[in-house]
Amino acid sequence: MSEEIMMTPIGFIHSPYKQVKDMPIQGKFKTGVQAWIELKEEYRAGLKDLDGFSHVIIIYYFHKSEKTEIEGKPFLEDEKHGIFAIRSPHRPNHIGLSVIKIEKIEANKLHFSEVDVLDGTPVLDIKPYVKHFDTRDNTVSGWLDKHFQNTDMPDKTILK
Repeated sequence: MSEEIMMTPIGFIHSPYKQVKDMPIQGKFKTGVQAWIELKEEYRAGLKDLDGFSHVIIIYYFHKSEKTEIEGKPFLEDEKHGIFAIRSPHRPNHIGLSVIKIEKIEANKLHFSEVDVLDGTPVLDIKPYVKHFDTRDNTVSGWLDKHFQNTDMPDKTILK
């Protein structure tokens, strides 16, 4: 088997965020921002029945990342962590994922909120968020847990 994997975007994100500095670290921390995914016409039928879900997981390519790191500094800290313990775009393969809230679906466009993705980002896949599959009890979030002690939101100055 070849070690190379080739992927083609199924569509692109149209977001108000043109630069990373304008985005929240996670879309759930900045409500009310709207965006949409415009799928290529040949994938339009793939949206059938998705309107029965409140959220989806989008998998995308960090197209603006120009480097790969094995350790990186996340937004919430000055300390470096291993790349697989953070959600940096500067990872091998530059794959990202976000949980987004579906607002409406029209033709080949999936309109959503809870946006944390740059405009023009290529979308590789869309998967329904299923609470029966994707929610876990008794979870631990490593170094991040200290930023959420007694709160659902870390220091707002860091969230932009």
